[in-house]
Parts: sequence; structure tokens; C-alpha cells
Amino acid sequence: MTVSLADLKAQVRAQKTLIPSLYGDIDFDIVPERFTTDPKAASMLPPNFARKYRSGILADKDQMERMLAYTMLGDNTADAYAALMTRYGFRPLIDMLVLACDKGIDAVPDAPEELARFIADMEKTPDWVDRKLVEEGARAGRTAMANLAPFAIRGAFIATFLNKYSGLPMALTGALSHETSVQRVKETASFFTTATLPGALTRYGSGFKAAAMVRLMHSMVRFNILKRARDKWDVNVYGIPVPQIDQMPAGTMPSFIAAFKTVRSGRKEFNRRERATVEFCRYQCYLLGLPEDLLPDTAQGIFDMMLRYAATLRDGYDDQTNGELVRSTMSAYLPPDESLRSQVFNTVEKGFSKVFFRHTFQVPKEKARLMGALPSPVDYGLFAAGNLYVMPRMAAHTVAERIPVVNKLADKLLVSQINDLLVSYGHAEYTTDPDKYRTA
Repeated sequence: MTVSLADLKAQVRAQKTLIPSLYGDIDFDIVPERFTTDPKAASMLPPNFARKYRSGILADKDQMERMLAYTMLGDNTADAYAALMTRYGFRPLIDMLVLACDKGIDAVPDAPEELARFIADMEKTPDWVDRKLVEEGARAGRTAMANLAPFAIRGAFIATFLNKYSGLPMALTGALSHETSVQRVKETASFFTTATLPGALTRYGSGFKAAAMVRLMHSMVRFNILKRARDKWDVNVYGIPVPQIDQMPAGTMPSFIAAFKTVRSGRKEFNRRERATVEFCRYQCYLLGLPEDLLPDTAQGIFDMMLRYAATLRDGYDDQTNGELVRSTMSAYLPPDESLRSQVFNTVEKGFSKVFFRHTFQVPKEKARLMGALPSPVDYGLFAAGNLYVMPRMAAHTVAERIPVVNKLADKLLVSQINDLLVSYGHAEYTTDPDKYRTA
């Protein structure tokens, strides 16, 4: 459901009065430096896309105003709960949310109204949600999460560090350290992998709970940056930390890939499997608090939304932020042990991730070199070797989905693989330590 531009702007300004402890001193009428509609300014839209699409994107004034508004929009529901940190403390807020997710809001003694609204907001099911399609999308996602994601997750994760404006919050959380890099990669992998398990996005499913924890973590990042690291965060330059619009690319990446293929092939409609993937991504993002406006359901709509985001995010690179984030993540050792098999996997996965990062996200050669993530000939060889393992397995599972009885057996195997992966990723905390903001 598309809200009017006037209502959207009112929502943005309302943050100031709804959560004055967090947003009371922020001018929501500014245009932060990160947002640009200047055709001469470089944006995050890859050059080949910019030449073809950017002038048309920037000419749509209504959509440009919407993109600006979403650049300044946080998550009112989760932010209000995170703002209770000064009253309850860091850990009690997390413990109350975990209990509410596990046993319901009535199980939380003296639950604050902000928590009740948070849980109620996530429990609402939009009219457009088709549970059967969501489960089909999760089933399709299991194939990639069990086979491709272990090799590509690092490459996908470092793609969030390409831009200094959207990447600074991660640096301020202390993610430049080796230990934190490992934790964040594994938490990201754990979240997206968990969501694909059968029934994970139902009310008491593991994906629902993980979404609530990620949503609170993002709000805690906003709180801690605006309250504890304001000397490092200029709203006039960066806007709101972790705005809703910055969460869209990661959450909708599978649906964007489906939309990109559909648009480029000249089709106007998704096939059944693509539609299921789109609906799964949309509902997962809805649970994460993304406004429905940012979750279009048509191939052209998804394609256009992603291009608008990239076309209005000013290009910017800071080696102390972007480069260090990528280098600390690329140097991290992710496997749970140091067995020979794990060491071989770590080597192959690093090479695979560099190639995946460079080509999937069309990273300019010079920027990849500056970040320490430019693939070498050896990395391309490791990428090829990884694909010889990954692609036949994915193709076999895609075929198995269409064969009665075999599809159920294949799915049991995928679920077992995913559970093993989740064990290797370890327990995901989905927290952000406020003490780290003072020294980051």
C-alpha cells in the first residue's frame, strides 16, 4: 500500500515528537549530503546503469522526494523500545524481547507499552501475505542457503561497506576488529539461513524471533550513535543512522535478482518459483520493519526501486571506514575449527567471495583494489572450483523440487544441512555493545 507523499513526510517529522529522547534535536527537513539528485554527482549506480537509467530516475520528482524521506526514516516502533535503554539498560531490553518472542507479551512481567507495540506490530499480517507462497519461497531459498551461501556470504556481506555514508554505522559499532567481523558475518549468515527453515517466519518460528532481534539491534545502533557517538556522526552529512532505505538491498537481494532476470528477458510476470521468492523476501523484510512502499511486488517495480536507491546514494569512499571494514572481514577466519578440511574451505571461500563481490555488485577495479578485495588469478581458479561443487548440487535440488516424493527427501536433506550450518555459525546474539561506541 503506497502512502501519500504528504503522509510519508509527516511520518518522518513525527519521529521528533514521538521519540524526543532520540530525535528531539534533529532537523528532519534537511537534505543530507549522502542524498543526491545532481546528475553531475557520482552515485552508487554502476556506470552502465547510470548511463541508461539515471536521467529518467532523477526526472521523477515525486519518487525523488520519497527516496529522500525514507533516507531520514528510522523505525518508530523499535526505536521507541530501544530508547528505553536509559531506563532499563542494555541487556534487560534484549531479555524482555526474547521472552516476548518465545512465550508472548503476556509472559513478560510489567512489560513496557513500547514492547507490547513492538510485538503487536510484528504480529500483524498484511492482507497481501500468502503463507503458502512464503513457504514455497523459503523452500527455494533453502537450496541457495545450504549450498551457495557458505561460499558467498562473506562477499555479500562486504558489499554493504562499499559506501562511506551507509557503511559508517558498522564502523562505529566496533566492527573493525577481527573478532567483531567474524561475529557480524556469522550473525548475518545465521539470520538469512534461519529464515528459510520450514515455518521459521510464523509467529513462534525462529525466523520471526531473529527478525525481532535484528530489528532491535538496528534501533540500538541508531540510539547509540545519536547518543554516544554524535561527535563522529554529522546528521547533515549522513542523515539518520541505518535508515529503512539502507536495509532494503540486503533484504530484497534474491527478489531483485529474480526481477533483474525477468526485466532483462523481456517478461512482465514472474514464474511461480520467482513469485514465491519475492513474497518470501517481502514478508521477511516486513518483519524487519521495512515500510510496504519499499517492497514492490512486480518485477519492474522491484527493479526500479533498487535503481532509485543506488541513483540517489552519493558515491563516497573512505579507506579508514570502507577499506578497513572490508580488510578486517576478508582476513577473518570463519570456520569453527582449524582442521585441514576447514582450512581448505576457508581458502576456497575467501577466493570465491572476492570474485562474487567484484562481479555480482559490479565493483570498480580500482575500488576493489583499494579495499584489498580485488580477485587474483588464483581467486578465479578457486571460484571455478567452488562452482564445480556448488552448481551441480543446486541444479539437482532444483530438479528434485518438481518430482513427487523425491522433493520431500531432498528437502529433508537441505533442512539437515542448514541445521548443521547454523551450529557452525554459533549462537547469534544480534546485539550491539554500547561501550564500543566510545572507542570505535
